Amino acid sequence: MEDWALIRRLVADGVPQRQVARDLGVGRSTVERALASDRPPKYERPAVPTAFTPFEPAVRQLLAMTPDMPATVIAERVGGAGRSPGSVRTFGVCARSTGRSTPLIG
Repeated sequence: MEDWALIRRLVADGVPQRQVARDLGVGRSTVERALASDRPPKYERPAVPTAFTPFEPAVRQLLAMTPDMPATVIAERVGGAGRSPGSVRTFGVCARSTGRSTPLIG
């Protein structure tokens, strides 16, 4: 995103597109695309099911009934016994603190 703004600023200041590409170490087509677009590029990754997905409804139900239930107990009750309760813990912390079902990353 920084390159996108820098490319647009340099070209607006009169620097030739080829020189911008050379100075920034990007292709000329990259410079052309940055100039043609009206907003910065956005990377979107499609959501994919995880190993936790089959357990999510049961975990939600348990957390709704008992919000302070430990992750190890939740893992045992939803059939995750013998596995690390890490994904249950991550989900539980996010669900308790933010109401979201996915971890806040970043």
